[in-house]
Amino acid sequence: MTPRKKLKGLVAATITPMTPDGRINLPVIRQYVDYLVNEQNVKNVFVNGTTGEGLSLSIQERKQLAEEWMCQGKDKLDHVIIHVGALNLPECQEMARHAAAIGASGIAVIAPFFFKPINKGELVAFLQKVASEAPEVPFYYYHIPPLTGVKIHVEELLDGIKAQIPTFQGVKFSDTDLLDLAQCIHKNETEEFEFLYGVDEQLLGALAVGANGAVGSTYNYLGRQTNLMLQAFAKPDFALAQQYQFLIGEFLNFVIKLGFGVAQTKAVMTFVSGIPMGPPRLPLVSASSEFIIKAKAKLDSIVWPDGD
Repeated sequence: MTPRKKLKGLVAATITPMTPDGRINLPVIRQYVDYLVNEQNVKNVFVNGTTGEGLSLSIQERKQLAEEWMCQGKDKLDHVIIHVGALNLPECQEMARHAAAIGASGIAVIAPFFFKPINKGELVAFLQKVASEAPEVPFYYYHIPPLTGVKIHVEELLDGIKAQIPTFQGVKFSDTDLLDLAQCIHKNETEEFEFLYGVDEQLLGALAVGANGAVGSTYNYLGRQTNLMLQAFAKPDFALAQQYQFLIGEFLNFVIKLGFGVAQTKAVMTFVSGIPMGPPRLPLVSASSEFIIKAKAKLDSIVWPDGD
């Protein structure tokens, strides 16, 4: 078996392209893959997550998207991680088996958020039941307490987790609690877990405490600039890395004040890449024309350190 390539650097949280009438638009995935690789230098993807409206899609749609990303990413992408989380265990298990069957690089699971696990034991039991359905596939916990309301610290979760989930590989850490992240990294140096940060505007802070990489929506359209930030951090040229983080933050701060979510992300990706991402699925509604005009003007006004 070929040794698994370590997942590091940027991972694009993929958008789910949709037609004007709300069906998933599979034919544009090929163009999407080429755009990420050639224009943004991003070769890892996280499919069917929050940005991809995964919880608003049917199980069949999620399987179709996973298959298309695997097909179009063959020999182009380094890692395709499939989010298989859902509100009920059987659906998670079904999607985990499917991801394994199509050769996914990894699977990730969000905590159930209607009937919530209230302690580590309940959460680990749920995750273990999903991971065991894909016993050869690296497993990631998708930690996003602002959306799930499940606030069990990852530091606590990781204690002894390999014994219960042998395929456990790491965490998509989408929270602003850098203390929790730092403790995870500090206490698990020998485990070689991957800690992928998920709050794009704070990535530099996460890198400073040892994050291996990042999963985020902005890497769809600001991947090139964020990669330059990673390079500056690695040199190390902290002043240059700060410049990139400040400018990325300036854009995000601007659009957050306008109202920024998945629908608006689809709009930004559409005007930056030229690939039609289409509308979101209800209850989300499309970005307004006012938002698009203002967001485009703001992004166009930014002068990046590389002169772009």
